[in-house]
Amino acid sequence: MASSTTKPIFTPPSTTLTSSSSSSQPPTRSSLLSFLRNTASTPISLKLSHSHPSFRSLSIKKATKTIESAETSPVSKVGGKDTINSQETKPTILVSEKLGEAGLELLRNFGDVDCSYDLSQEDLCKKIASCDALIVRSGTKVTRQVFEAAKGKLKVVGRVGVGIDNVDLQAATEFGCLVVNAPTANTVAAAEHGIALLASMARNVAQADASMKAGQWQRNKYVGVSLVGKTLAVMGFGKVGSEVARRAKGLGMEVITHDPYAPADRARATGVEVVSFDQAISTADFISLHMPLTPATKKVFNDYSFAKVKRGVRIINVARGGVIDEDALVRALDSGKVAQAALDVFTEEPPPKDSKLVQHERVTVTPHLGASTKEAQEGVAIEIAEAVVGALKGELAATAVNAPMVPAEVLSELAPYVVLVERLGRLAVQLVAGGSGIKSAKVVYKSARDPDDLDTRLLRAMITKGIIEPISDSFINLVNADFTAKKKGLRISEERVVVDASPELPIFSIQVQLSNVDSKFGSAVSGGGDISIEGKVKNGIPHLTRVGSFSVDVSLEGNLILCRQVDQPGMIGQVGNILGEQNVNVSFMSVGRTARRRNAIMAIGVDEEPNLESLKKIGEVPAIEEFVFLKL
Repeated sequence: MASSTTKPIFTPPSTTLTSSSSSSQPPTRSSLLSFLRNTASTPISLKLSHSHPSFRSLSIKKATKTIESAETSPVSKVGGKDTINSQETKPTILVSEKLGEAGLELLRNFGDVDCSYDLSQEDLCKKIASCDALIVRSGTKVTRQVFEAAKGKLKVVGRVGVGIDNVDLQAATEFGCLVVNAPTANTVAAAEHGIALLASMARNVAQADASMKAGQWQRNKYVGVSLVGKTLAVMGFGKVGSEVARRAKGLGMEVITHDPYAPADRARATGVEVVSFDQAISTADFISLHMPLTPATKKVFNDYSFAKVKRGVRIINVARGGVIDEDALVRALDSGKVAQAALDVFTEEPPPKDSKLVQHERVTVTPHLGASTKEAQEGVAIEIAEAVVGALKGELAATAVNAPMVPAEVLSELAPYVVLVERLGRLAVQLVAGGSGIKSAKVVYKSARDPDDLDTRLLRAMITKGIIEPISDSFINLVNADFTAKKKGLRISEERVVVDASPELPIFSIQVQLSNVDSKFGSAVSGGGDISIEGKVKNGIPHLTRVGSFSVDVSLEGNLILCRQVDQPGMIGQVGNILGEQNVNVSFMSVGRTARRRNAIMAIGVDEEPNLESLKKIGEVPAIEEFVFLKL
């Protein structure tokens, strides 16, 4: 029997001719669909469309995804195995900053909600160990220490709003924790606030208001500037930036933008020209900031940048305080290089009471009110609650920020192939004989579509899961698949092959090849010396269609016995009788052969795991040259 002792990376589970398998118990159908899951408590599973009649539909946003009825129940670990619990077991959701009641109500309908505000980092680390989800705004720092303290239980972090600079994304990815945000509900509110600051700054509204309340009437002091015909540089053409640009165009402004990732055609469609950073800041009369805070954008507006701006420029920031060097801005204001600034965000929030920037006469400030409308607060609370609940249910959120952004329509179309590719990975790794670590895997996608039209990121992650998870203590999901593969030294390559098939199907077949390994089932080795298996989706069900050079046709469900035999009458009956004597139900059987009366591969699907005695009897059938028992 092949040993399960670890080798260079890992050694496949033992599934041999003469003894029972030492691999882990076969996963339930729930865990086979499981993808966004972690090591403890409720695994997050990727529930995707599948046409099997036992599945029921669940409409989520634009994509129709289907899940088994049993999977609607929370899932947890009992004795190291995934089990379906009763509805009494609910995930714990920690809300560390205030959230709208509509969002809280959605969360309470799904899990146990703990609203604990103003937690210190120490208190957060203590609480997080018992939480499945965490919802934060900008005030809570979700550091590596928080993920370490969670010990793998934390499945999802929901960031209310757009920015995620207070969440350690690298640590979240390493720990397999999905991070989602709520980028759309705040968009209009933030854009409106940017325009409000733009207009009020241009007309000195805040200063004039304060002057009048102080009993003064200073019409000549607060003469403003017009917006019509002025050039506005929108720095960052994302959701908020593009909305600001549209509104500024409506005010009669000329709008340009700098964004290294903005498609020029999308900008042109709104009448906006994409220009370089230096061109934007040197030609603009107004500069509105809408960029994320990253190492590349931190203090991007500094003494050097302000030296390049047009004298008398006016700056609006409703994005992130850290993108401006606040001391440099004060110097630019004092010198007159910058005429005015309107700021909703600051490097430190709240800023010090004696802040020179806040107290500056030509600066209009608001206390981070970009998203502070009744409509936005309700909308963002609902949006983040739906994203978090969806992630805990196993749905891949469209707002995930540390996982591939897979469009809903692609997600729905690829759903059955997600199941297929994971099961092919699980089968392939069980065919590897002990003593050789897996270093290289290749996935070949055969399709009638143009290779550029085939988005395989999700499938790549699933093959990583299928290969690594059954034979190691790692738990793989879409978040940490690439990181885990790299960490274990596993190189996964992909090839897209155009074939003559129906273009209505995204993929005709998927082939998985493992190189430079020994096989415990010689017939699975292709002419090139690699373990090679291939599968298709038929009527929504994943099927194994080729093992090595042999064609087969079996549904990838339950457990599988592969036998290489001499092609002669009575073989199916002999093996079927052996299994029947042990009350092992045969769910399907398929035979593929190279030529009549020569070698053939018999693939047998069984509902139960045969005992050692049954497997031994199968191996003793004279015409059977080799066989292997595989768990799905």
